[in-house]
Amino acid sequence: MAATEPVGRRRRARWQPAARSAVLWPLTLLTVAALAIDAYIHADLASSYDPISHDISQGDLFRIEAGLSSLAALLLVLTSSRLVWTFAAAVLASALGAILLYRYVDVGVLGPLPNMYEPLWFPEKTSAAIAEAVGTVTAIVGLVLAHRASHAQRAARAR
Repeated sequence: MAATEPVGRRRRARWQPAARSAVLWPLTLLTVAALAIDAYIHADLASSYDPISHDISQGDLFRIEAGLSSLAALLLVLTSSRLVWTFAAAVLASALGAILLYRYVDVGVLGPLPNMYEPLWFPEKTSAAIAEAVGTVTAIVGLVLAHRASHAQRAARAR
């Protein structure tokens, strides 16, 4: 401990940029893969869900989800900022929440949304749920690491 540091204050281990990127890169790849799987499955199933409609069809919601997942994957490949990690985590967590909610609860019609209750699992739905769960976890870990990296960079600039 340096003489200028207050007593009792612990030093945090600082990751070197190479070590940080060695961890962040696989997290990015896993999250992008989860987003790509999510986008593909939702785009593939969208036309099958067009008949389930109120003001907005479930097929339209699937297309929106596919677009948001694709956008999050693209942004994550281009930059790994905290904002992008947050967006990716929000897209994946909301999709996972929706798939679980509408699997186990008959919510009914909500405003312009149709009744999307579907009390069964099938291969595409299971694959989407697994990808969304894994991607949510990797996106949250990526967000935490990106936040720490940003904080470390600000602290280094302040010195």
